[in-house]
Amino acid sequence: MSAGARLPQLKTSEWRHSARYFLIALVLHGLILFYPLTPSIDLLETTPPASVQVKLTEHISATRTAPPAIAPKPSPTPTPQREKPSPSPQPVLALAVEPTSPPVTFTVPAVPTVPAASTPLTAGPAPTSAPRFDAAYLHNPLPEYPLLSRRMGEEGRVLLRVRVMPDGLPASIEIEKTSTFERLDNAARRVVSRWHFVPAKRGDETIEASVIVPIVFKLDN
Repeated sequence: MSAGARLPQLKTSEWRHSARYFLIALVLHGLILFYPLTPSIDLLETTPPASVQVKLTEHISATRTAPPAIAPKPSPTPTPQREKPSPSPQPVLALAVEPTSPPVTFTVPAVPTVPAASTPLTAGPAPTSAPRFDAAYLHNPLPEYPLLSRRMGEEGRVLLRVRVMPDGLPASIEIEKTSTFERLDNAARRVVSRWHFVPAKRGDETIEASVIVPIVFKLDN
């Protein structure tokens, strides 16, 4: 290549280098000029706000209530020694036997002496016997002495009017005379209701009749 052609190429490359330096210098001057105008932004370290703690405290009164006074325990009372009860008196049941009712007597008027041809005399009514309850073969039980009557010391004599059937069983029992204690009267009626009797008789015929039965309640002291 000739020297004339090389010269323009050198000028062109030099101009390019000069333009590059010029732009760099221009940018630097611009930065220097605008640097004071740019606000400085400082990143402040933000600390989280302090947390507020609320603590609930129990308000204690200055004057505390005094604990209730504990009453002293009562000393145990000695258990009284129970005395052995003395044996209760054994009741004695007395079964009084009333005399049997007297036989019915009939008065027969005197018959005048008549000749043999007169009519014969008619026979009188047959004798009657009252009911009986004291025969040994009857095995009638004695009444039970009520426990409460024994504790309360009740004694007495009961008279019962018993209507006896021809078969010897009681048809009805009524209190002829009370012992003044209802418990004793009821005990007497209960036991006599289970009794057997020797029925009343008129001649050889058994009949219905009444008899008085005495029951005596007495404590053996």
